[in-house]
Amino acid sequence: MICILLVAGHGTILETQIKNDTSGLYGHLTGVPKALLPGIGGKKILDFWWETVNMRQLFSEVYLVTNADKYKHYERWATANGFPAENVVNDGSTTPEDCLGAVADLELVIRSRRLQDDIMVIAGDMLCSDQNFDIAQVLRFFRSKPGDLAIYYVLEEGERSCSRGIVEVCPDTHRITRFLEKPEEGLTASRLASVVFYCLRRVTLPRLSQFLALQSSAWDRALGRFWEWLINDEKVPVFGMKLPTGFQLIGQVGLSDYIQWLSRYAAKQEGTSGKPITCRTYARYAHWGGRVQVCQVRPLGGQSARMPGTPAGGAECTVFLNHSAIVSATLKCLMKFYNITDHDMPRAVQASFILNVETEELFITAGLQDRVVQVYEGLVYMDFSKDLMDEKGYGEYIPMDMTDLPQFWLAYLCDPSDSGRIHSNVRQRWLNGDTAVVQAMNSFAELTDQARSAFKCKDWSRLAQLMDQNFELRRSVYTDESLGPGNLKMVQIAIQFGSAVKLPGSGGAVVGLCLDSDRLMAMKQAFQEAGCVFCIIVPYDPSSASVQDSDLAP
Repeated sequence: MICILLVAGHGTILETQIKNDTSGLYGHLTGVPKALLPGIGGKKILDFWWETVNMRQLFSEVYLVTNADKYKHYERWATANGFPAENVVNDGSTTPEDCLGAVADLELVIRSRRLQDDIMVIAGDMLCSDQNFDIAQVLRFFRSKPGDLAIYYVLEEGERSCSRGIVEVCPDTHRITRFLEKPEEGLTASRLASVVFYCLRRVTLPRLSQFLALQSSAWDRALGRFWEWLINDEKVPVFGMKLPTGFQLIGQVGLSDYIQWLSRYAAKQEGTSGKPITCRTYARYAHWGGRVQVCQVRPLGGQSARMPGTPAGGAECTVFLNHSAIVSATLKCLMKFYNITDHDMPRAVQASFILNVETEELFITAGLQDRVVQVYEGLVYMDFSKDLMDEKGYGEYIPMDMTDLPQFWLAYLCDPSDSGRIHSNVRQRWLNGDTAVVQAMNSFAELTDQARSAFKCKDWSRLAQLMDQNFELRRSVYTDESLGPGNLKMVQIAIQFGSAVKLPGSGGAVVGLCLDSDRLMAMKQAFQEAGCVFCIIVPYDPSSASVQDSDLAP
């Protein structure tokens, strides 16, 4: 999946009013491109969108298309914010009169960079009222539908349908049945407003040039006109996803409206601090222990309320979600409350259930590893071979002996924001059957089997070698650019002290095994002087805990 941020508009209304403002409050914004104007929470508007698409490895590439008049502004912004400067595309226009139009800008990036993948398109000068927006849910929804995707929201009070692209959506299939670009009053009763936030399938991309061949003016090359043509005339399946948040393209408003929307969204954000976009309520009814439970899944900080249709006498709970560990802990609490044992719901099934809640209901991109260890606890060998997953729906999970373990350590960055933020295309390469990636994944599995043997034999020197091999293999596949300078700095410190080291997850931390106790404390000091947090790992053995609990039982 590739993301393209559109910032090529010339924004004459807002720019002119800022320039002519006599209050003296906005003079410092004269000449600033609209996407680089202040947004919510002190961030530039474009900063928000770049952080949103860059926080996870969801996109193989991100491009930004702008005009020649503002190109240098965005080039400097890219350099300062870790955006690949070579991915800033200049459309060559210098005035509103010679602008290309949004569809032509989009087609320019696709054609000039020879892109052949699904595309997400976002207006980079668009205010979003939810600063905790999780873009992974949009990708999830898009991939679940046999067509393209348009994001929409319900118009707020005071917003007029004639200023937006309006969609009419089938409530059962979510397919958009009609698209109206800035319709006249009375033409439709719909209050569902489309915004410049779309996903196009690879097979739809040639339609862009077909559409452009029919249009002569930049005004007719607006994205709203394209969707109007694609949906109403060409009958191409396009689906709509409703988001419970507002969007405002500031390029289409004046200074007073910009200030008004900024204030309104900032106030809304303060009133819902910490609420992610997953503030939707999902219900699960399950007959556990002969009783019916209603489980409401809400974000951290949500409010509990009885759901319509709750059976009389049914138990009700609210699950506060912010991390997979909280979901896992909640499931354990529910099982204990309802006297559900691991025999009733095997631990392997529990891990898959937790992952299902996150991926299917909360649109969180995740894998099984974290959920497995949270359920089993301690030291666990995991085999996710395709045959096992196809046959059982889960892998083979084997708790391992934890007696007489050597001293492992963990170090992590105080601020991991710049570590591993550059996109990696390894997942897409895997899906495409890239030989190098497939071989590397097989090698990871072989290293894991060898590490299991080393644990059994308590051959810690061999385990240390395998940990180093694991990191070097990962480095060869993901590259230093993807791993990030922070991770590499921590690895280098460990190597200087002769310690084995590898990445325990997606980045921001390293785990190691130092067999020389005399050098361990010196290494700890070196990490701390480098601004890292260093911890000696104290293993938790669930089998020992179970024995202690039974000893205390009456």
